[in-house]
Amino acid sequence: MVLHPPVTLRACAPAAIAPYIDDLCDVLLDCVAHGASVNFMADLTHARARRFWEGVCAADDGRVVIIALDAAGRAVGTAQMVPAPQDNQPHRAEVSKMLVHTDARRSGLGAALLAAVEQAARDAGKTLLTLDTASDEAARLYARGGFEFCGSIPGYALLPDGAPCDTLLYYKRLD
Repeated sequence: MVLHPPVTLRACAPAAIAPYIDDLCDVLLDCVAHGASVNFMADLTHARARRFWEGVCAADDGRVVIIALDAAGRAVGTAQMVPAPQDNQPHRAEVSKMLVHTDARRSGLGAALLAAVEQAARDAGKTLLTLDTASDEAARLYARGGFEFCGSIPGYALLPDGAPCDTLLYYKRLD
């Protein structure tokens, strides 16, 4: 897949994201400012975003962080493969914090990030990926990526402006 403008995907351990934390803060802040329901409200500050990414950087749970770097080496998107922590779910992982800066959207980056997370899950021996979203646009991306819709939970979360939103649940078998 050729992305325009050229973007390089880098799969890394959480500690390796440290040089990109400011860029990742910008991506997160941009997504929240544009209404993404990704666990944060409209009053998200750079300091709060930094604490979030520093927490990811310190994670020791087997996750893989995919970072999309533009031609200038700035992070413009990200997604994570997070293994399920439950003892009875060693086969499962979650797609988490799939974020694409609005300036980099409509370039195939979301699909490329999703494919990279899927590959990271396969490499880790996972046979099931799960995810949730509140976005119809993301839902279309996940369906195109082979994820199966399995239900909706009404009023599960809040949008950044405080309005309640439904959460859509998806899964994909990797075996």
